[in-house]
Amino acid sequence: MKNIKVAQWFIYFFLALSCISSILFVNNNHSLYDRTIAEVISTTVDETSEVTDMHGNKDTLFTQSIRARIKNGDEQGKEIHLTNQYSASGAYDQQYHIGNELFISIDSEAGKELVGNIMDVKRDKYVLIVAWIFVFTLLIVGHKQGLLAIISFAMNVLLLSLALDVYVKYYDVSLLVVCGICILLFTAISLLLVSGFNEKTYAAIVATLIGTVVSLTITSLVIWLTSGNGLRYEEMQFLTRPYHTVFMAGLFIGSLGAIMDVAITMSSSLFALYERNHEISIKALRASGMDIGKDVMGTITSILFFAYISGSIPMLILSLKNASPVGFAYSMNLSLEIARALAGGIGIVLTIPIGIYTAIFFIERKRASV
Repeated sequence: MKNIKVAQWFIYFFLALSCISSILFVNNNHSLYDRTIAEVISTTVDETSEVTDMHGNKDTLFTQSIRARIKNGDEQGKEIHLTNQYSASGAYDQQYHIGNELFISIDSEAGKELVGNIMDVKRDKYVLIVAWIFVFTLLIVGHKQGLLAIISFAMNVLLLSLALDVYVKYYDVSLLVVCGICILLFTAISLLLVSGFNEKTYAAIVATLIGTVVSLTITSLVIWLTSGNGLRYEEMQFLTRPYHTVFMAGLFIGSLGAIMDVAITMSSSLFALYERNHEISIKALRASGMDIGKDVMGTITSILFFAYISGSIPMLILSLKNASPVGFAYSMNLSLEIARALAGGIGIVLTIPIGIYTAIFFIERKRASV
């Protein structure tokens, strides 16, 4: 027990040291960038103007004069003058503040004063802070399970990046096959790392895979029978790969998370009931499983719907703001998201009975071996 506590404290110390070191690193890594970086040291708003678009919508434009100090490159340490024009709505631009670090291009030198343009914002330190908040929240709440969840998450991100790189580099590789393999690995890695090697996990893995395959088969059949009417692929217009294949691959990955959640919920619940009462009947397990499934079905389906729809709110507001007809705006911006939410919802509903009977099958096997 003492050795376990020492190991835990060592892990916490290592993570704290990693957090501090990484934050210090991203705040002093300017020399590693090829692009010129400048830190804002003062700003003033020089002028404002009112503009009206073709639909009569009014907006206010501000011209911001910025002085910044260059942090890398041949001109390191010198000050540069930048100009930024931003709108009150902030749809495609933003106001910069003292301390912001910007990617810039140096255009000319007026006397002894450098002049340049703003290209982008250096955001790595903000992303890192949010990532560490996520890590420590998981550790505080989940302890060992939280650490395993972090490891699982990192492995899944690396696996997905590798799979996408393979698909991008090799045109002949089927994206659906790549995603199918990823689903197998995602499911195994996520559930085995977090829940361990036991019957409960095996039941959840089987239920996840069956539920995913069945729900996507139904979705594919519906899309084939309707010839995809109502699906608007305009948001994928810049892709050089088949829209339908990319969309179906997205359904594969998007549905997996919700289905996996339901599968492990059903499996854990039924195994917990069995561990409390080894004499519990199959009928009681089935009834309890259906009650649990009914409770989680609505909330998880709603979460899936909100997760998909939230990403389209900015474009939907922009369409309505520009006087697009309501029906056109909704069909253009929400058709694919609603299709994804419905596909995931089908998987959630189907995984409840699949998860129940899969868990009961493994419980029966465990009961027979005792």
